[in-house]
Amino acid sequence: MTIPDSPLLFLAMVAIISLSGVIMPGPVFAATVAKGYNDVKAGLKIAAGHAIVEIPLIAAIFLGFDTVLNDRWVFATVGIVGGILLLVMGIGMIRSRERLVQTRGETKYSSFMAGILTTAANPYFFLWWATVGAALITGAVQFGLLMLPVFAVVHISCDFGWDFFISATVNRSRKLWSEKRHHYLFAISGAIMLFFSLYFIATSLIGLV
Repeated sequence: MTIPDSPLLFLAMVAIISLSGVIMPGPVFAATVAKGYNDVKAGLKIAAGHAIVEIPLIAAIFLGFDTVLNDRWVFATVGIVGGILLLVMGIGMIRSRERLVQTRGETKYSSFMAGILTTAANPYFFLWWATVGAALITGAVQFGLLMLPVFAVVHISCDFGWDFFISATVNRSRKLWSEKRHHYLFAISGAIMLFFSLYFIATSLIGLV
């Protein structure tokens, strides 16, 4: 990856790369949609949970932890365990969709915890940081150690901005939906989690063959 000579151009590149990853549908997106039904600020809380996992990981990769994340056994372990976790969350959301509509999306876990769980359960989140993220961290420190926290703030701001946009959009538009569409909302969110849970488990097992 070619790093721009200008720190401002580098940070702009970080923002673009970060947003391209953030807007891709995944478990965090599904949780944000479901939680946004009841709480306009759910996206901010989910992003905070996401950051709880991400900030220590950035520091760990800076110290050389990316070599561990690239190990196929580590990747497979995270994928299988994370896939099972998402499987439980997805099935629970689909089976409880009627109750979720009646209770306005209240679940056993908070938005903050949903951000932690859906992030930690995603092996491709760790793989992204072990590859693309590690390259960006290397590029950041070329401008000095002070650039590392600035880089982290820019990246995490993209998470907060996008997740808040999603939860706010769902929350502000919910009165326009029928009860049937509310059922679909939770069913689709659960189905997204199920899809990624099976995908994570399958790709992890294939990687070990």
